[in-house]
Amino acid sequence: MANYDVIVIGAGPAGYVCAIRAAQLGLKTAIIDKQWLGGVCLNIGCIPSKALLKNADVIHTLRERGKEFGFSIENFKVDYSVAVKRSRKVSSRLTKGVGFLMKKNKIDVFMGSAKFSSKDTIEVTDEDGNSQVLQAKDIIIATGASAIVPPGWDVDGKHILTYNEAILQENLPKSVVVIGSGAIGVEFATIWNSYGVDVTIVEMLPNIVPLEEEEVSLELAKAFKKLGINVLTNHRVNSLGVKDDLVEVEVESGGESKIIEAEQALIAIGVKPNSTSLGLEEIGVNLSDKGMIEIDERMATNVPGIWAIGDVTGKLMLAHVGSAQGIVCAENIAGVDTITLDYEMMPKVTFSHPQVASFGMSEAAAEERGYDVKVGRYPFQANGKALGLGESAGWVKIITDAKYGEILGAHMIGPEVTELLPELTLAQMMEITTAEIAQNVHAHPTLSEVLMEAAHGAEGHSINI
Repeated sequence: MANYDVIVIGAGPAGYVCAIRAAQLGLKTAIIDKQWLGGVCLNIGCIPSKALLKNADVIHTLRERGKEFGFSIENFKVDYSVAVKRSRKVSSRLTKGVGFLMKKNKIDVFMGSAKFSSKDTIEVTDEDGNSQVLQAKDIIIATGASAIVPPGWDVDGKHILTYNEAILQENLPKSVVVIGSGAIGVEFATIWNSYGVDVTIVEMLPNIVPLEEEEVSLELAKAFKKLGINVLTNHRVNSLGVKDDLVEVEVESGGESKIIEAEQALIAIGVKPNSTSLGLEEIGVNLSDKGMIEIDERMATNVPGIWAIGDVTGKLMLAHVGSAQGIVCAENIAGVDTITLDYEMMPKVTFSHPQVASFGMSEAAAEERGYDVKVGRYPFQANGKALGLGESAGWVKIITDAKYGEILGAHMIGPEVTELLPELTLAQMMEITTAEIAQNVHAHPTLSEVLMEAAHGAEGHSINI
C-alpha cells in the first residue's frame, strides 16, 4: 500500500491544479485519472474547440468578407480534417505539459478507475484489470462531469453526437441540429456555420445562452440570424431518432409540432456530475438530488478528510472555477491562508461569434436586491479599434451601486470580450469603482477603451457617445 498526504481523483483543470498546489505546499501527493491528464477541457473540450474556432474565424473571413477587405479567391476549398488535426496537436501539447508539471512537482500519477475502500483508502484498477491500493489522510474528488443524454436518445457517433464525438470528427455534415444553446451549443454552431454547414439551434427556454442577461442573448440571436443560423427558442424536443440516414428531430412550440431533418444532431443540453461508481454512498458522502457532491466554502464534504472540487460539485461548471477551487482546497488542507470564493462574481465566457462574457448580477437582479442601480454602456461601433477590425457589433454594460460606486456585475458581447473581462473582475475583487476605472488611462486605439468609456457612462459623463 502506497501512502500519501493527499490523493486527487481526477486530472482535469480542477484536479491537476489542486495536486500542484498541494505539492508546492509540501504535501506528498498522488493523482489518479482513468483516461487522460488534462481532463475533458484539455483533451476534448475548451482547448481543442478554441483551435477549431480560430480556423472557423479564418474561414468565415475568406468565405464571406472578401469584398469588404478587398480580395477574391477562385476555387476556394477547405479541408476541415486539417483543422481537427491542428486542434489535436494543440491539445496534445498541453496534455504533455501537464505530464511535465506532474514530474516537476514530484506528483505520482496513477492511470485507472478509482473507488473508495474506506474514507482514507482508494483502490485503483487499470484498463488491464490490475489493481493497487493507495492511502491518504486527505482525498480530493475532482471527477468532473459528462454530457446529459435523455433516455431514448441513442448517441451513435455518426448521426447523434455529444461534444465528445463532435470535437473529434474530421468530416463535416451538410446540416446539423444543435439541441441546447449553452456555451457548447453556440460554439459548435459558430464553427459549423463558418464552414458552410446548415445549422439550426433548438432551445427550450425563451433565449439562447439562457444563463446570460437577456439583452446579451437577444444580441447574440440577432448576430446568429445575420450569419444564417436558424434559431428556434421556446421549442421543446419531443423525440430524436434516425430514419433513412437522416436525423429526425420532432420539436414543439405553442402546442404545434414539426419535424426537422438533418445529417446530424448535437446534444448540448448540459452535463451531469461524475459521482457514481466511486463508492461515495458507502463512506457517507452527501450528494444532492442531481448527484452533485455537497461541499462547504473550504471544499470539504461532510466526511472529514474527503474534499471535492470542480464540476462534480455543481457550483459553477467552468474550468477556471474548478482550478480556483483546487487551489483553495489545497491551501485549506495545508492550513495556510487562502480565500473564500464568491461564485456569483466568477467570470463566464462563451467563444461564439461575437464573443460573450459576464460576471456578477444582472441589472434586474441588482434592482430586485434593493440596490440603487447605475448602468454604464458603450457600443463597439463607437470604438476605433473595433471598427478597424471590422468587428463592431455588440457592447459593454457595467452594473454599479449608486450609493458606494461598487461594481455589481458586467455583461459584454463583442470582439474579444473574453479578454476584456478580467479588468472588471479584478476591479470588483479589489473594490475599485467605475470612477477609478474611468480615471485610469487606457491606450488608444484598443478594445479596452470600451471599458473606460462604459465607466465614464456609469459616472454620468460619457465622453465619446
